[in-house]
Amino acid sequence: MDFQPSERAAQTAQRVRSFIDTHIAPIEAEHWAGILKRRHGGEWTEWQIPPRVEALKAQAREEGLWNLFLPDAELGAGLSVLDYAFSAEQTGRSMMAPEIFNCNAPDSGNMEVIWKYGNAEQKEKWLKPLLAGEIRSVFFMTEPDVASSDATNMAATAVIDGDHIVLNGKKWWSSGVGDPRCKIGIFMALTPDESKDRHHQHSMVLVPMDTPGVEIKRMLPVFGEYDEPHGHGEVHFHNVRVPIGNFISGPGRGFEIAQGRLGPGRIHHCMRCIGAAEKSLELAIQRGLQRTAFRKPLIDLGGNRERLAECRVAIDQARLLTLQAAWKIDTLGVMSALTDVSAIKVVAPTMLQHVVDFAIQIHGGAGVSHDTPLTMFFNQARSLRLADGPDEVHKGMIARLELMKYGVKR
Repeated sequence: MDFQPSERAAQTAQRVRSFIDTHIAPIEAEHWAGILKRRHGGEWTEWQIPPRVEALKAQAREEGLWNLFLPDAELGAGLSVLDYAFSAEQTGRSMMAPEIFNCNAPDSGNMEVIWKYGNAEQKEKWLKPLLAGEIRSVFFMTEPDVASSDATNMAATAVIDGDHIVLNGKKWWSSGVGDPRCKIGIFMALTPDESKDRHHQHSMVLVPMDTPGVEIKRMLPVFGEYDEPHGHGEVHFHNVRVPIGNFISGPGRGFEIAQGRLGPGRIHHCMRCIGAAEKSLELAIQRGLQRTAFRKPLIDLGGNRERLAECRVAIDQARLLTLQAAWKIDTLGVMSALTDVSAIKVVAPTMLQHVVDFAIQIHGGAGVSHDTPLTMFFNQARSLRLADGPDEVHKGMIARLELMKYGVKR
Protein backbone atom coordinates (compact mmCIF):
# COMPACT_ATOMS: atom_id res chain seq x y z
CA MET A 1 0.00 0.00 0.00
CA ASP A 2 1.30 3.43 -0.95
CA PHE A 3 -0.38 6.42 0.72
CA GLN A 4 2.04 8.95 -0.71
CA PRO A 5 0.16 11.67 -2.59
CA SER A 6 1.04 12.20 -6.22
CA GLU A 7 2.99 15.36 -6.97
CA ARG A 8 -0.18 16.99 -8.32
CA ALA A 9 -2.21 15.97 -5.25
CA ALA A 10 0.43 17.39 -2.90
CA GLN A 11 0.56 20.65 -4.84
CA THR A 12 -3.23 20.91 -4.90
CA ALA A 13 -3.48 20.35 -1.14
CA GLN A 14 -0.83 23.02 -0.58
CA ARG A 15 -2.70 25.48 -2.80
CA VAL A 16 -5.94 24.74 -0.92
CA ARG A 17 -4.16 25.38 2.40
CA SER A 18 -2.64 28.59 1.07
CA PHE A 19 -6.04 29.82 -0.16
CA ILE A 20 -7.60 29.09 3.24
CA ASP A 21 -4.79 30.82 5.13
CA THR A 22 -4.77 33.84 2.82
CA HIS A 23 -8.42 34.43 1.96
CA ILE A 24 -10.67 32.50 4.36
CA ALA A 25 -8.99 32.37 7.78
CA PRO A 26 -8.61 36.18 8.09
CA ILE A 27 -12.35 36.78 7.61
CA GLU A 28 -13.91 33.59 8.97
CA ALA A 29 -14.48 34.81 12.53
CA GLU A 30 -16.12 37.96 11.16
CA HIS A 31 -18.20 35.85 8.77
CA TRP A 32 -19.71 33.67 11.48
CA ALA A 33 -20.10 36.59 13.86
CA GLY A 34 -22.08 38.40 11.18
CA ILE A 35 -24.38 35.42 10.71
CA LEU A 36 -24.88 35.14 14.47
CA LYS A 37 -25.68 38.85 14.68
CA ARG A 38 -28.22 38.74 11.85
CA ARG A 39 -29.53 35.24 12.49
CA HIS A 40 -33.21 34.55 12.11
CA GLY A 41 -33.27 31.24 13.98
CA GLY A 42 -35.74 28.79 12.53
CA GLU A 43 -37.25 31.38 10.14
CA TRP A 44 -35.42 29.90 7.18
CA THR A 45 -37.38 31.90 4.60
CA GLU A 46 -35.44 34.96 5.79
CA TRP A 47 -31.99 33.36 5.56
CA GLN A 48 -29.52 35.08 3.24
CA ILE A 49 -26.14 34.26 1.72
CA PRO A 50 -23.42 36.79 2.64
CA PRO A 51 -21.93 38.34 -0.55
CA ARG A 52 -18.40 37.35 0.51
CA VAL A 53 -19.31 33.68 0.00
CA GLU A 54 -20.04 34.04 -3.71
CA ALA A 55 -17.00 36.31 -4.14
CA LEU A 56 -14.69 33.74 -2.57
CA LYS A 57 -16.25 30.95 -4.63
CA ALA A 58 -15.55 32.92 -7.81
CA GLN A 59 -11.95 33.47 -6.72
CA ALA A 60 -11.43 29.79 -5.91
CA ARG A 61 -12.85 28.81 -9.28
CA GLU A 62 -10.53 31.24 -11.06
CA GLU A 63 -7.58 29.65 -9.29
CA GLY A 64 -8.64 26.15 -10.37
CA LEU A 65 -9.54 25.06 -6.84
CA TRP A 66 -13.00 23.89 -7.81
CA ASN A 67 -14.87 20.56 -7.76
CA LEU A 68 -11.71 18.89 -6.48
CA PHE A 69 -13.72 15.88 -5.24
CA LEU A 70 -14.87 14.74 -8.69
CA PRO A 71 -12.50 12.23 -10.37
CA ASP A 72 -13.69 13.28 -13.85
CA ALA A 73 -10.84 15.21 -15.48
CA GLU A 74 -13.21 17.34 -17.60
CA LEU A 75 -15.91 18.16 -15.06
CA GLY A 76 -13.76 18.05 -11.93
CA ALA A 77 -10.11 17.95 -10.94
CA GLY A 78 -9.56 14.35 -12.02
CA LEU A 79 -8.04 13.42 -8.66
CA SER A 80 -8.37 9.89 -7.31
CA VAL A 81 -10.17 9.36 -4.00
CA LEU A 82 -6.79 9.02 -2.27
CA ASP A 83 -5.33 12.11 -3.89
CA TYR A 84 -8.35 14.25 -3.08
CA ALA A 85 -8.19 13.12 0.57
CA PHE A 86 -5.21 15.38 1.22
CA SER A 87 -7.12 18.45 0.04
CA ALA A 88 -10.21 17.36 1.98
CA GLU A 89 -8.12 17.37 5.17
CA GLN A 90 -7.10 20.97 4.56
CA THR A 91 -10.71 22.09 4.00
CA GLY A 92 -11.62 20.51 7.34
CA ARG A 93 -9.64 23.20 9.16
CA SER A 94 -12.39 25.67 8.31
CA MET A 95 -16.15 25.31 8.59
CA MET A 96 -16.46 27.81 5.73
CA ALA A 97 -13.94 26.30 3.30
CA PRO A 98 -15.76 23.28 1.78
CA GLU A 99 -18.46 25.45 0.21
CA ILE A 100 -15.90 27.91 -1.14
CA PHE A 101 -14.29 25.09 -3.16
CA ASN A 102 -17.70 23.64 -4.15
CA CYS A 103 -16.79 20.46 -2.26
CA ASN A 104 -19.41 20.67 0.49
CA ALA A 105 -21.93 18.07 1.59
CA PRO A 106 -24.51 17.11 0.53
CA ASP A 107 -23.80 18.71 -2.85
CA SER A 108 -20.61 16.76 -3.52
CA GLY A 109 -22.38 13.43 -2.88
CA ASN A 110 -25.38 14.44 -4.97
CA MET A 111 -23.14 15.55 -7.81
CA GLU A 112 -21.28 12.24 -7.70
CA VAL A 113 -24.60 10.38 -7.89
CA ILE A 114 -25.84 12.30 -10.92
CA TRP A 115 -22.41 12.12 -12.57
CA LYS A 116 -22.12 8.36 -12.04
CA TYR A 117 -25.74 7.20 -12.35
CA GLY A 118 -27.70 10.01 -14.00
CA ASN A 119 -28.75 10.21 -17.65
CA ALA A 120 -27.78 12.94 -20.12
CA GLU A 121 -30.90 15.03 -19.45
CA GLN A 122 -30.40 14.89 -15.67
CA LYS A 123 -26.77 15.89 -16.03
CA GLU A 124 -27.60 18.84 -18.26
CA LYS A 125 -30.45 20.11 -16.08
CA TRP A 126 -29.03 19.55 -12.59
CA LEU A 127 -25.40 18.45 -12.58
CA LYS A 128 -24.23 21.34 -14.73
CA PRO A 129 -25.54 24.14 -12.45
CA LEU A 130 -24.40 22.24 -9.34
CA LEU A 131 -20.89 21.93 -10.72
CA ALA A 132 -20.98 25.64 -11.54
CA GLY A 133 -21.97 26.43 -7.94
CA GLU A 134 -25.08 28.25 -9.16
CA ILE A 135 -27.54 26.17 -7.13
CA ARG A 136 -27.46 23.85 -4.12
CA SER A 137 -29.12 20.56 -3.31
CA VAL A 138 -30.44 18.29 -0.57
CA PHE A 139 -30.53 14.53 0.07
CA PHE A 140 -33.79 13.17 1.53
CA MET A 141 -33.18 9.91 3.38
CA THR A 142 -33.69 9.95 7.17
CA GLU A 143 -37.28 9.74 8.42
CA PRO A 144 -38.86 10.86 11.73
CA ASP A 145 -41.32 7.98 12.14
CA VAL A 146 -39.01 4.97 11.74
CA ALA A 147 -35.61 3.85 13.04
CA SER A 148 -33.57 5.12 10.12
CA SER A 149 -30.43 3.32 11.26
CA ASP A 150 -32.01 0.43 9.32
CA ALA A 151 -32.62 1.91 5.88
CA THR A 152 -34.95 -0.96 4.94
CA ASN A 153 -37.41 0.52 7.48
CA MET A 154 -38.00 3.43 5.12
CA ALA A 155 -41.71 4.32 5.01
CA ALA A 156 -41.69 7.04 2.34
CA THR A 157 -42.83 5.78 -1.07
CA ALA A 158 -42.06 6.44 -4.71
CA VAL A 159 -44.83 4.69 -6.65
CA ILE A 160 -45.09 4.55 -10.44
CA ASP A 161 -48.36 5.92 -11.80
CA GLY A 162 -48.35 5.89 -15.59
CA ASP A 163 -45.74 8.38 -16.79
CA HIS A 164 -45.21 9.80 -13.33
CA ILE A 165 -43.75 8.89 -9.94
CA VAL A 166 -45.88 9.78 -6.92
CA LEU A 167 -43.91 10.59 -3.78
CA ASN A 168 -45.33 10.47 -0.27
CA GLY A 169 -43.69 10.53 3.15
CA LYS A 170 -41.80 12.51 5.74
CA LYS A 171 -38.08 13.21 5.81
CA TRP A 172 -35.96 15.05 8.32
CA TRP A 173 -32.36 16.03 8.99
CA SER A 174 -32.39 17.01 5.33
CA SER A 175 -29.17 19.02 5.35
CA GLY A 176 -28.99 22.08 3.14
CA VAL A 177 -32.72 22.40 2.54
CA GLY A 178 -32.81 25.78 4.29
CA ASP A 179 -30.37 27.34 1.84
CA PRO A 180 -32.19 29.83 -0.44
CA ARG A 181 -30.16 28.43 -3.36
CA CYS A 182 -31.41 24.86 -2.79
CA LYS A 183 -33.30 23.94 -5.98
CA ILE A 184 -33.12 20.13 -6.29
CA GLY A 185 -33.35 17.15 -3.97
CA ILE A 186 -32.64 13.44 -4.23
CA PHE A 187 -35.48 11.54 -2.56
CA MET A 188 -34.83 7.94 -1.47
CA ALA A 189 -37.99 5.92 -0.92
CA LEU A 190 -39.68 2.54 -1.12
CA THR A 191 -40.79 1.39 -4.59
CA PRO A 192 -42.64 -1.86 -3.75
CA ASP A 193 -41.86 -4.80 -6.03
CA GLU A 194 -42.73 -8.33 -4.82
CA SER A 195 -40.45 -9.85 -7.44
CA LYS A 196 -37.32 -8.33 -5.88
CA ASP A 197 -35.44 -8.81 -2.62
CA ARG A 198 -35.46 -6.17 0.14
CA HIS A 199 -32.37 -4.43 -1.17
CA HIS A 200 -33.98 -3.79 -4.57
CA GLN A 201 -37.20 -2.22 -3.26
CA HIS A 202 -35.94 1.35 -3.01
CA SER A 203 -35.28 4.10 -5.52
CA MET A 204 -33.68 7.50 -5.79
CA VAL A 205 -35.73 10.21 -7.44
CA LEU A 206 -34.84 13.77 -8.47
CA VAL A 207 -37.34 16.26 -7.01
CA PRO A 208 -37.27 19.98 -7.89
CA MET A 209 -37.93 21.90 -4.67
CA ASP A 210 -40.71 23.97 -6.26
CA THR A 211 -42.78 20.87 -7.13
CA PRO A 212 -46.33 21.08 -5.69
CA GLY A 213 -46.68 18.98 -2.55
CA VAL A 214 -43.14 19.52 -1.26
CA GLU A 215 -43.57 21.23 2.12
CA ILE A 216 -40.72 22.37 4.36
CA LYS A 217 -42.20 22.12 7.86
CA ARG A 218 -39.36 23.43 10.00
CA MET A 219 -35.62 23.65 10.54
CA LEU A 220 -34.12 21.47 13.27
CA PRO A 221 -31.54 22.96 15.64
CA VAL A 222 -28.41 20.99 16.52
CA PHE A 223 -27.33 21.77 20.09
CA GLY A 224 -29.43 24.93 19.77
CA GLU A 225 -27.83 26.06 16.48
CA TYR A 226 -29.80 26.19 13.22
CA ASP A 227 -26.69 26.14 11.01
CA GLU A 228 -27.95 29.19 9.11
CA PRO A 229 -28.00 29.60 6.10
CA HIS A 230 -27.59 25.84 5.45
CA GLY A 231 -30.10 24.22 7.78
CA HIS A 232 -31.37 20.73 8.52
CA GLY A 233 -35.06 20.49 7.74
CA GLU A 234 -38.12 18.35 8.19
CA VAL A 235 -39.86 18.06 4.83
CA HIS A 236 -43.19 16.42 4.03
CA PHE A 237 -44.17 15.08 0.62
CA HIS A 238 -47.89 15.06 -0.19
CA ASN A 239 -48.70 13.26 -3.48
CA VAL A 240 -45.73 14.90 -5.19
CA ARG A 241 -45.78 14.03 -8.89
CA VAL A 242 -42.64 14.09 -10.99
CA PRO A 243 -41.96 12.58 -14.45
CA ILE A 244 -40.94 8.93 -14.52
CA GLY A 245 -37.67 10.08 -16.08
CA ASN A 246 -36.71 11.49 -12.67
CA PHE A 247 -35.74 8.02 -11.43
CA ILE A 248 -31.95 7.85 -11.13
CA SER A 249 -30.91 4.69 -13.04
CA GLY A 250 -34.47 3.34 -12.77
CA PRO A 251 -36.62 1.94 -9.94
CA GLY A 252 -35.11 -0.39 -7.35
CA ARG A 253 -31.54 0.91 -7.67
CA GLY A 254 -31.52 2.99 -4.48
CA PHE A 255 -29.28 0.81 -2.30
CA GLU A 256 -26.80 0.22 -5.10
CA ILE A 257 -26.52 3.97 -5.68
CA ALA A 258 -26.25 4.65 -1.95
CA GLN A 259 -23.20 2.37 -1.67
CA GLY A 260 -21.53 4.21 -4.53
CA ARG A 261 -22.40 7.57 -2.96
CA LEU A 262 -21.43 6.90 0.62
CA GLY A 263 -18.02 5.27 0.09
CA PRO A 264 -16.09 8.28 -1.26
CA GLY A 265 -18.32 10.63 0.75
CA ARG A 266 -17.21 9.06 4.02
CA ILE A 267 -13.57 9.55 3.00
CA HIS A 268 -14.35 13.26 2.55
CA HIS A 269 -16.13 13.52 5.92
CA CYS A 270 -13.37 11.68 7.77
CA MET A 271 -10.51 13.65 6.24
CA ARG A 272 -12.33 16.88 7.13
CA CYS A 273 -12.59 15.54 10.69
CA ILE A 274 -8.83 15.07 10.68
CA GLY A 275 -8.30 18.62 9.43
CA ALA A 276 -10.61 19.94 12.15
CA ALA A 277 -8.75 17.88 14.75
CA GLU A 278 -5.41 19.29 13.60
CA LYS A 279 -6.79 22.83 13.88
CA SER A 280 -8.24 22.09 17.34
CA LEU A 281 -4.97 20.65 18.60
CA GLU A 282 -3.10 23.64 17.19
CA LEU A 283 -5.42 26.00 19.09
CA ALA A 284 -5.05 23.93 22.27
CA ILE A 285 -1.26 24.04 22.12
CA GLN A 286 -1.19 27.78 21.45
CA ARG A 287 -3.54 28.41 24.34
CA GLY A 288 -1.62 26.05 26.61
CA LEU A 289 1.67 27.83 25.92
CA GLN A 290 0.30 31.37 26.17
CA ARG A 291 -1.79 31.14 29.34
CA THR A 292 -0.41 30.56 32.82
CA ALA A 293 -1.95 29.37 36.06
CA PHE A 294 -0.26 28.55 39.35
CA ARG A 295 2.94 30.04 37.84
CA LYS A 296 3.06 27.49 35.05
CA PRO A 297 1.92 27.38 31.41
CA LEU A 298 -1.38 25.51 31.17
CA ILE A 299 0.21 22.86 28.97
CA ASP A 300 2.45 21.86 31.91
CA LEU A 301 -0.39 21.49 34.41
CA GLY A 302 -2.01 18.20 35.39
CA GLY A 303 -1.81 15.60 32.66
CA ASN A 304 -2.06 18.02 29.74
CA ARG A 305 1.18 16.91 28.06
CA GLU A 306 0.01 13.31 28.17
CA ARG A 307 -3.39 14.33 26.75
CA LEU A 308 -1.62 16.25 24.00
CA ALA A 309 0.37 13.13 23.11
CA GLU A 310 -2.80 11.01 23.07
CA CYS A 311 -4.41 13.49 20.65
CA ARG A 312 -1.41 13.34 18.29
CA VAL A 313 -1.48 9.54 18.26
CA ALA A 314 -5.25 9.44 17.69
CA ILE A 315 -5.12 11.93 14.80
CA ASP A 316 -2.34 10.06 13.01
CA GLN A 317 -4.03 6.70 13.51
CA ALA A 318 -7.29 8.04 12.07
CA ARG A 319 -5.47 9.56 9.10
CA LEU A 320 -3.67 6.33 8.22
CA LEU A 321 -6.87 4.30 8.50
CA THR A 322 -8.72 6.77 6.27
CA LEU A 323 -5.97 6.85 3.66
CA GLN A 324 -6.02 3.05 3.63
CA ALA A 325 -9.77 3.11 2.95
CA ALA A 326 -9.26 5.64 0.14
CA TRP A 327 -6.50 3.52 -1.37
CA LYS A 328 -8.74 0.43 -1.31
CA ILE A 329 -11.62 2.28 -2.98
CA ASP A 330 -9.27 3.42 -5.76
CA THR A 331 -7.59 0.06 -6.29
CA LEU A 332 -10.22 -2.54 -5.34
CA GLY A 333 -13.56 -0.71 -5.43
CA VAL A 334 -16.06 0.34 -2.77
CA MET A 335 -17.36 -3.18 -2.09
CA SER A 336 -13.85 -4.36 -1.18
CA ALA A 337 -13.43 -1.50 1.27
CA LEU A 338 -16.62 -1.97 3.31
CA THR A 339 -14.82 -2.81 6.55
CA ASP A 340 -12.42 0.09 6.12
CA VAL A 341 -15.17 2.59 5.30
CA SER A 342 -17.21 1.55 8.34
CA ALA A 343 -14.08 1.64 10.51
CA ILE A 344 -13.18 5.21 9.62
CA LYS A 345 -16.78 6.31 10.08
CA VAL A 346 -16.50 5.12 13.71
CA VAL A 347 -12.94 6.26 14.35
CA ALA A 348 -12.66 9.74 12.80
CA PRO A 349 -15.66 11.55 14.37
CA THR A 350 -14.93 9.94 17.77
CA MET A 351 -11.31 11.04 17.51
CA LEU A 352 -12.38 14.59 16.62
CA GLN A 353 -14.79 14.69 19.56
CA HIS A 354 -11.95 13.63 21.88
CA VAL A 355 -9.47 16.18 20.52
CA VAL A 356 -11.95 19.05 20.55
CA ASP A 357 -12.96 18.20 24.11
CA PHE A 358 -9.32 18.54 25.16
CA ALA A 359 -9.01 21.86 23.31
CA ILE A 360 -12.19 23.18 24.95
CA GLN A 361 -10.90 22.21 28.39
CA ILE A 362 -7.62 24.05 27.78
CA HIS A 363 -9.53 27.15 26.65
CA GLY A 364 -11.83 27.17 29.67
CA GLY A 365 -14.87 29.41 29.24
CA ALA A 366 -13.61 30.66 25.88
CA GLY A 367 -13.82 27.10 24.59
CA VAL A 368 -17.60 26.96 24.84
CA SER A 369 -18.14 30.44 23.38
CA HIS A 370 -18.25 31.59 19.77
CA ASP A 371 -14.77 33.14 20.13
CA THR A 372 -13.18 29.99 18.70
CA PRO A 373 -14.38 27.41 16.13
CA LEU A 374 -14.28 24.69 18.80
CA THR A 375 -18.02 24.56 19.47
CA MET A 376 -18.69 24.17 15.74
CA PHE A 377 -16.09 21.40 15.52
CA PHE A 378 -17.62 19.61 18.52
CA ASN A 379 -21.08 19.94 16.99
CA GLN A 380 -19.70 18.46 13.77
CA ALA A 381 -18.01 15.56 15.55
CA ARG A 382 -20.98 14.55 17.69
CA SER A 383 -23.42 14.85 14.78
CA LEU A 384 -21.25 12.74 12.48
CA ARG A 385 -21.44 9.88 14.97
CA LEU A 386 -25.09 9.65 13.88
CA ALA A 387 -25.02 10.86 10.27
CA ASP A 388 -24.65 8.25 7.49
CA GLY A 389 -25.40 5.54 10.05
CA PRO A 390 -24.69 5.57 13.80
CA ASP A 391 -21.51 4.08 15.25
CA GLU A 392 -23.33 0.93 16.35
CA VAL A 393 -24.47 0.10 12.79
CA HIS A 394 -20.94 0.43 11.45
CA LYS A 395 -19.51 -1.68 14.26
CA GLY A 396 -22.15 -4.30 13.48
CA MET A 397 -21.09 -4.25 9.82
CA ILE A 398 -17.42 -4.67 10.76
CA ALA A 399 -18.25 -7.61 13.05
CA ARG A 400 -20.45 -9.28 10.43
CA LEU A 401 -17.77 -9.00 7.74
CA GLU A 402 -15.15 -10.32 10.16
CA LEU A 403 -17.29 -13.30 11.16
CA MET A 404 -17.94 -14.17 7.51
CA LYS A 405 -14.24 -15.02 7.28
CA TYR A 406 -15.07 -17.87 9.69
CA GLY A 407 -18.12 -19.06 7.83
CA VAL A 408 -20.66 -17.24 10.02
CA LYS A 409 -23.34 -15.70 7.78
CA ARG A 410 -25.60 -13.85 10.18
